[in-house]
Amino acid sequence: MFELWVQSVLLTVEAQGVVAQRLALLATCDAAAAAEAHRMVNEKVGAMYEACGTLMGGGGAAAVVARYREHVAANALRLAGPGPGAE
Repeated sequence: MFELWVQSVLLTVEAQGVVAQRLALLATCDAAAAAEAHRMVNEKVGAMYEACGTLMGGGGAAAVVARYREHVAANALRLAGPGPGAE
């Protein structure tokens, strides 16, 4: 139970970083911001269906949190953009 709590706290902290990245992008109010807003909504709906499927398939909360952390990590990398030296 403690491990689930730790993973949930980590998810919360990591998600806040993605929220900050998205807010910065959305503040530009350009085409990229509109695309990100649509992508964000689609991702959230997809993640909800995925979580429901996990739970209905016998998975537990730890599996849902672990998968959400994967989604958050992928979004953080994507929103950070290309790394140094990328062209």
